[in-house]
Amino acid sequence: MHHETASDVDYGRVGDSYAKLRRADPRIAESIHAALGDARTVLNVGAGAGSYEPTDRHVIAVEPSEAMRRQRSRNLAPAINARAEALPLDEQSVDASMATVTVHQWRDREAGLAELVRVTRGPIVVLAFDPGAFGAFWLAEYAPEYVAAERARDVPMPVLVKGLSSRGRRVQIDPVPVPIDCTDGFIEAYYGRPERYLDESVTRAQSGWGFTPPGTLDRFRAALGDDLASGAWDQKHGHWRAQPTFAGALRLLVSEPA
Repeated sequence: MHHETASDVDYGRVGDSYAKLRRADPRIAESIHAALGDARTVLNVGAGAGSYEPTDRHVIAVEPSEAMRRQRSRNLAPAINARAEALPLDEQSVDASMATVTVHQWRDREAGLAELVRVTRGPIVVLAFDPGAFGAFWLAEYAPEYVAAERARDVPMPVLVKGLSSRGRRVQIDPVPVPIDCTDGFIEAYYGRPERYLDESVTRAQSGWGFTPPGTLDRFRAALGDDLASGAWDQKHGHWRAQPTFAGALRLLVSEPA
């Protein structure tokens, strides 16, 4: 039995691009692993193909998509077929938990966050996008529909904080700067490499396009391609190519027990 519909994305269709283009960026990974502290057992919920999982600890991976479970490296533990809202673990049974760019895909976010708190003794580390901060770079000019879709889809920070602060926990939110050569191909990763958005495999690994009106992606590619070819993009936005990092919508939330 598998749950390809357990999230809002059909990973049976787009999972191949995710495994190739949504590779953990080592600088972002360093922030996540540092936030896990000295935990020896780590639960990774919405684990996907294993991005950002530490390799020096015992990881319990949970992933409802068969397509994503299939693409996990042989060096990683096999993922359990389960959902965030019903974790098959005892109370306070893991040292730490992590959930990277996944909460927005859970059917019941509040229930999933409550489950993380229930099973975790120590830190809970969540990597997520702040919907209020989307559209802070030039993409908003070319694809306002994408920005609108992500703002509607991503989880507001107050909702995450409320869920992660139950049982007296305290939550800290920090912005995560995106490096210009980011290897994790989410939408902001190519802020300084606009040509990459013309590659179909790149946009296939950015699930937000699937929530835009029909024709949005084609129009975006055509407009951007024309402006890159004519030099209009560089004339107006070329400074983005020289910006070493971008402080966009990516956030790291760390929930610690009181």
